[in-house]
Amino acid sequence: MTAETSRRVLLAAPRGYCAGVDRAVITVEKALEQYGSPIYVRKQIVHNKYVVQTLEKKGAIFVDETQEVPEGAIVIFSAHGVAPVVHEEAAGRSLASIDATCPLVTKVHKEAQRFAGEDYDILLIGHEGHEEVVGTMGEAPDRIHLVDGPQDVPGLRVRDENKLVWLSQTTLSVDETMETVDALKERFPTLVSPPSDDICYATQNRQVAVKQIGADADLVIVVGSKNSSNSVRLVEVALQAGARDAHLVDFADEIDEAWLEGVSTVGVTSGASVPEVLVDGVLEWLAGHGYEDVEIVTSARESIQFSLPKELRRDLRAEAAGTGAAAPRTS
Repeated sequence: MTAETSRRVLLAAPRGYCAGVDRAVITVEKALEQYGSPIYVRKQIVHNKYVVQTLEKKGAIFVDETQEVPEGAIVIFSAHGVAPVVHEEAAGRSLASIDATCPLVTKVHKEAQRFAGEDYDILLIGHEGHEEVVGTMGEAPDRIHLVDGPQDVPGLRVRDENKLVWLSQTTLSVDETMETVDALKERFPTLVSPPSDDICYATQNRQVAVKQIGADADLVIVVGSKNSSNSVRLVEVALQAGARDAHLVDFADEIDEAWLEGVSTVGVTSGASVPEVLVDGVLEWLAGHGYEDVEIVTSARESIQFSLPKELRRDLRAEAAGTGAAAPRTS
């Protein structure tokens, strides 16, 4: 069999949008339809360049801080969640806020609130500066210690080694997180685990899928943005699974033809904040370079859906009933 005829693509399933991302993006779209533009969004609604650009064209204005939103305007909080102080800032500026935080991130926030209320020190496994981590730490800044990896464990100083719990950022590598947990448990044998796994189902499913294709691929292309934690992790997991090479791209035109040298099997997947149109573009690019045979590799099926934020649901219901709520109430 020649290299030409043996070229193939292994397409991971599941891939792309998770339920939390889908909910967040639809929230901005529905808010623009319901209230008109401009709608302000604090931070990127999800970490994807194409999604942000598309929503900007529809009238969304993305800002870094709440203070940049004009008083009395509508602001949407991103899927990554915000600290309580951000809600207070919004109320202080009379902003009408819509909270698009992923329900799985909200779960971690509630765990942090509960354990802090029970006087635990919380060891939060995550990456410093990531918006989700900033938001979670804001729930109990005096009780939460950030742990970026096993290397941080020896330097940890806590009030009571017998009253500790670990939580994690939802978009981490499952394997690397458990390495950190093992190191923490070795140092703190009575460490309590969260009631349920904090790493979200979609992150885990996409990592399992990329492990499957990575084991059989010479090259893995992950579609996603560089500031997307779960997308970056997919590149790492692909390499750990045995892929000879792996790269992260936002768009098909970022693929380097040199990556294809000596490659018969290309694995393709996408991060949880990536719309399928971008994956289609990569598949078209690969087909144009001789990789027309696409095999879908399915490792799980997803059916989870989340309802829209309560503020938006209320006003959509009011409009449907003819009472015509024009804008959400202020925070």
